[in-house]
Amino acid sequence: MNDSRDTDAHQTAPDHPTSEADPRPPARAFVLGGGGALGAHQVGMLKALLEAGIRPELVVGTSVGAINGVVVAADPAPSSVARLADLWSGLGDAGVFSGSLLGRIGTAVRSGTHIHSAEPLRTLLTSHLPVDRIEDLSVPFQCVAASIERAAEHWFTEGPVADAVLASSAVPGLLPPVRVDEEHFVDGGLVNSIPVSRAVALGAREIYVLQVGRIESPLSPPRLPWQVAMVSFEIARRHRFARDMADLPPEVTVHVLPSGAPAAEVNGTLQQLRYKTFGQTAERIERAYEASARYLAGLGQDGGTR
Repeated sequence: MNDSRDTDAHQTAPDHPTSEADPRPPARAFVLGGGGALGAHQVGMLKALLEAGIRPELVVGTSVGAINGVVVAADPAPSSVARLADLWSGLGDAGVFSGSLLGRIGTAVRSGTHIHSAEPLRTLLTSHLPVDRIEDLSVPFQCVAASIERAAEHWFTEGPVADAVLASSAVPGLLPPVRVDEEHFVDGGLVNSIPVSRAVALGAREIYVLQVGRIESPLSPPRLPWQVAMVSFEIARRHRFARDMADLPPEVTVHVLPSGAPAAEVNGTLQQLRYKTFGQTAERIERAYEASARYLAGLGQDGGTR
């Protein structure tokens, strides 16, 4: 179903995503990181980018960033923002993550591994995308998932869109692992949460990073038991991004778009553990739009971020 086998971050990137008709490497990439319900910030960032006339030549995504990224890769125009806003309305309590506490407990008991079915998300993706296969998207697109059997990152570069995005978004414990051919995949955030290095490897020289707000706030030592796992995860996810940013070639410019989110929303509180905070979607979209629009307006004076 997917012939790509470049699973190690240090391996050479495949010939994708450029086509035979246009063999040039992509100059501009959108990189969309993971972050669950906080991924609504990326919708506001995309709105600001597209309104400013900034279009991607490559889109790479992780987890919720794969969901947002594939929609803009299908239609890299302001109209995709409305489609994304509608998609996000289907991700909340009345959609993908719907169900009573007893229902979730029942799913967990039956499956032994997760509390939500992946089918509502598959249906939602299918209904919002005009094509079925990655290679038919308007803009080259790749997303990453973690292979269970090989304990390695795997980049989906072709094949069914829904399988690839579901694999990238399969948060352990919430959604089931996704089987593709003879492998099982879970959330790509476990192996590459903000895949700047992938965009660089594929030839991008101007990169816009659409993160969810977490990297904007400093970490502090945990003081409560539930903060221990949260801080540990943040160290792991931020370490690779920081390393990738430090290793950027001199000819690459990276713009890290701001989310406009208050620190308390994304770090250090129980809010980070609540995966179903979709009631704040509209506020997050607007906040990130305003912050990113201001950032983009100032690029002529401030230059790039390294």
